[in-house]
Amino acid sequence: MSGAKSVVITGASTGIGYAAAQHLSERGWRVFAGVRKDADARRVAGALGEAVTPVRIDVTDMASVHKAAEVVTKALDGAALSGLVNNAGVAVAGPLLHLPIEEMTRQLDINVTGQLRVTQAFAPMLGARRDHQGPAGRIVNISSVAGFSAAPLVTPYSCSKFALEAFTQGLRRELMLYGIDVVAINPGPIATPIWDKAEELDPEQYKDTDFAPAVARILSYMLKRGRDGLAPVVVAEAIHRALTDKEPKLNTVITPEPFTQWLLGVLPRRMSDKMIAGRLGLTPQALKD
Repeated sequence: MSGAKSVVITGASTGIGYAAAQHLSERGWRVFAGVRKDADARRVAGALGEAVTPVRIDVTDMASVHKAAEVVTKALDGAALSGLVNNAGVAVAGPLLHLPIEEMTRQLDINVTGQLRVTQAFAPMLGARRDHQGPAGRIVNISSVAGFSAAPLVTPYSCSKFALEAFTQGLRRELMLYGIDVVAINPGPIATPIWDKAEELDPEQYKDTDFAPAVARILSYMLKRGRDGLAPVVVAEAIHRALTDKEPKLNTVITPEPFTQWLLGVLPRRMSDKMIAGRLGLTPQALKD
C-alpha cells in the first residue's frame, strides 16, 4: 500500500461508514476504519481485506481518539493522511418537553463534540502544521438534510446536524490557513441501522404524555424511511467524489425525496409548520379528539 492515498473513517462498522470503507479500498485507498468494538474490528477486517485496517475509536473518549491517532501515525510511517471522514453518529428522538436532558447531552457529544475531538487529533496528519510538506488532506463531515430543516420529535438529531453545518463552515474557513478543504455530505433517508436501534426512541417513556400518538407516528415513519432509503453505497460514492474532486461541493445533498426537500426549502415556514403538524397530529384539535 506504499504511496496509496489514506483515509480515516469513523463509525465504519455498519451503514455509510462501512460502505465508504469498502468503496474507497476497492479504489486503491488505504482505509483506517474506526470501530468501537473488537468484534466489529475482526468482522470488518475479515470482510474488507488487507487494504482496510480497523482502528478502535470511541469519539466520546479523548484518550481513545488520541490512541487511534497514534496507531494511524505509526502505520503511515511519516506519510501524510489524505482524508478524514467524520461519520460516527447516533439519532436521538423524543418530544423536547419530556426528553431526558442526558439524552440531548449524549446526542451533541457524539455528533458534534465527537467530530471536534477526532478533527483535533487527526488534523496535523492532514497538514495542519507549519512543517507539513506536500498536498494538504481533506475533511468530509457526514451531516444530513436534517441539518437544514428540523422535524418535530427528531429535534435532538436535527440540533446536532445544524451544529455540524456550522462546525463544517467555520472549520473550513479556519483551515484555509493550511490549505485543508472541509465539506459536508447531507444524506436524506438511507437504508442504515441508525433508526433501527431501540434505545434511540423508546415510545414507552412518553406513553403518559400528550405526545404519545405523535411519537408512535414518527417512529413508524422513521422505520419506513430507513427501509425505503437509498443504499449506503450512494453516499460512499459521494464521499469518494468529495475527497477527490478538485473543487468539491460544499454541501452534497443525497436523497430519494428531492422534491420534498426542495418544497421544505421554498414554502413559507408557517405553511410547512402546519403541514407537518397536521400529518403528525400536533395540533390543538388532536388534544380534543
